Amino acid sequence: MLRSVPLFFLLVFSASVSADGFDYDFLSLGYGVIEFDDINVDGDGVGIAGSYAINDSFHVFAGYQDAGLDFGVDVTSISAGIGYHMGLSPTVDLVTSLSYEYVDISASGIPSIDDNGVGLGIGLRFAATDKIELNAGISYVDFSDSGDDTGFGAGGLYRFTDAFALGLGGSWTDDASAYTLTGRFYFGK
Repeated sequence: MLRSVPLFFLLVFSASVSADGFDYDFLSLGYGVIEFDDINVDGDGVGIAGSYAINDSFHVFAGYQDAGLDFGVDVTSISAGIGYHMGLSPTVDLVTSLSYEYVDISASGIPSIDDNGVGLGIGLRFAATDKIELNAGISYVDFSDSGDDTGFGAGGLYRFTDAFALGLGGSWTDDASAYTLTGRFYFGK
């Protein structure tokens, strides 16, 4: 379970597209549900994430998520890293990321479990229209004590204005499935 929870959060947040190209400057708020396949523990959580373009090719990002699972289990996840983005065409960007990942799992009366590691990601962003973006990617997380896991994520965003978009997404690993609703606020627009 420890390996799958951070992947849920890692795949929740993605950037959106504007009429002028892809936008890597945003603050995002999200709500998601997670369902574990092998054990009967499910839950939901909220998160905040942000991204800032350093230049035309690189951006930094960070996120904080908090989830409550069945049986009083609480999960906190923090990630921060750097991403590289490259235009493959006017409507498609290749996005890669390298991140530091931290997770803390706690329950009443039980000592908390925490772990940290490295995350890698690669994905595509496709501007279907000037208001609709579709995205998909693969993420890998390697924790120092809990092992590693690979997941796939896909989603879409609809841009209502230059400063706001709403998105739906899903992510899947061998152990869990997660579904999210995200509100995205762009700054500098």
